[in-house]
This record gives sequence, C-alpha cells and structure tokens, in this order.
Amino acid sequence: MISAGDFRNGVTFEMDGDVYQIIEFQHVKPGKGAAFVRTKIRNVIGGSVTERTFNPSDKFPPAYIERKEMAYSYNDGGLYYFMDPETYELVPINSTELPDSFRFVKEDFVCKILSFKGSVFGVEPPTTVTLRITETDPGFKGDTATNATKPATLETGAEIKVPLFIEEGEMVIVDTRTGEYSSRA
Repeated sequence: MISAGDFRNGVTFEMDGDVYQIIEFQHVKPGKGAAFVRTKIRNVIGGSVTERTFNPSDKFPPAYIERKEMAYSYNDGGLYYFMDPETYELVPINSTELPDSFRFVKEDFVCKILSFKGSVFGVEPPTTVTLRITETDPGFKGDTATNATKPATLETGAEIKVPLFIEEGEMVIVDTRTGEYSSRA
C-alpha cells in the first residue's frame, strides 16, 4: 500500500476502480489544522487530469503498468497489429487506443504497448522518427535566413511544416510528441 504522504511524481496507484498517475504533488502544512497533500493526477486509462487533495495517512494499492516493446506490423480496418519480438505473437489493438502521434509510425517501428492487468490501454510511439518527404513545394537555395515554413506530406500520410529548403525525397527527423520537424536525417 502507498500512503498519500509518500506520493512522488510518476507514482501510479489504484483508486475507485481506476488507475491514476501523480503529475504534481505538494505537501501542505497550514498553520491551523491538519496537513494535507495537494495533487494533480491523471487517469492513466481515460487520460483526464484532475486536482485532488488527500490526507497524508490515506492508503492506496500500487498499480503496476506493464510497458512492453513491440513492432508495429500492419493494420486491418480498425485493428492495428503489433508483434512481440520474443514470441512472434501478433497483438491486435483497436484504433481508439492509439494516440494522435501514431500517425508518424510506419511498419516495423518499435512502440511501447502499455497494459494494466493484461488489458492494453495505450501505445507510446518512439520519441523521434526518421521519415521521407513524399510531397512538398520545390525548395530554393539560400532560404535559411527566415523561419518561414511550407507544408510537406510524409510517407505515412501525415502533414507537417518544414523549412523552405527541404525538398521532396529527403529524409527528415520528426518529434512525435509535438508533431514538428526537428532536422534533416
């Protein structure tokens, strides 16, 4: 059992049948009255963030979230299949479980599959990916002085903004957390 007095950033625990992760915490000791713990917690499965206060003596069971690396194989309609590299077993995941950043993932990329008590609730794509530009306006030499950008389509079909000097066919590095161009590959 984890007591609220032991809360730290990143700790996961079960409460009211849901799994929560501590985003921020603050131990408060007012001049009058009992001490308390003010927290900002995120529902790991639903994704909602709430603020809540706890008595430091409140106890909760710890939640163990399994993170397993699997390679994205293919999609078939609304199901995306991931292969376990140890057992070669294919695990189907519904498209509703995939984050918006999954649009930058192509076949054979390794992602982290998040599960709690055997049920998959999320997918973490790699932080950065290297992809080819399939369509963009022509580039011009010397267009590096300003921060001007142009739209470009990646090989996965996702659209991002790239600097004016990037040309069709070039490989670029994309940060999947922000969905922005990082650099040339």
